[in-house]
Amino acid sequence: MEFFCYHRDRPGSLPLRQELLQEHWSYMDRYAREMIARGPTFAADGTTPTGSVHIVDLPDPAAARAFAFDEPNYQAGVYRDVLLRRWRNMLGRTMWDFPGGRTDGSRYLVLGLGAEPAAEPAPPADRDVLIAYGPLLSDDGTARLGTAALVRAPDPDTARAVLAADVHAVVEVHEWEFGGRRT
Repeated sequence: MEFFCYHRDRPGSLPLRQELLQEHWSYMDRYAREMIARGPTFAADGTTPTGSVHIVDLPDPAAARAFAFDEPNYQAGVYRDVLLRRWRNMLGRTMWDFPGGRTDGSRYLVLGLGAEPAAEPAPPADRDVLIAYGPLLSDDGTARLGTAALVRAPDPDTARAVLAADVHAVVEVHEWEFGGRRT
């Protein structure tokens, strides 16, 4: 089962986040084989972290909850909240398989949240801009509650356009970058 996990930072938690960086990475290393995508989101200044995205393939919802809530930054109070949803990998690849690579262009997390569950629209035709794309689902995986996409785009407005506005009540766009240890 695939899960989308977005930990949103608590205001003022940057020093604690920095202090726990190695502990966070060590924790995530335990899930390296299960990772579909990962990385931090940033404020408009492009440098201040605002959250952390992890898309993982885990055995069941209990394993996903343990992944999200046992995470060192969560345990220490870095995060103010967690969005944890079932997710479906509509591209069938990981971020490491993305043809645009790790550093080519600006990257964004685009979250579309629906007012009511609806049928998932097909991914945009231009898959070369999509790093990850899939529906956010109910706990039992039967109802679509929104869409999460990681996108390469020249600007936030172009990234936002990846999701159909008429399908989502709210669309959030966050600067994002490939995460993990630099090797």
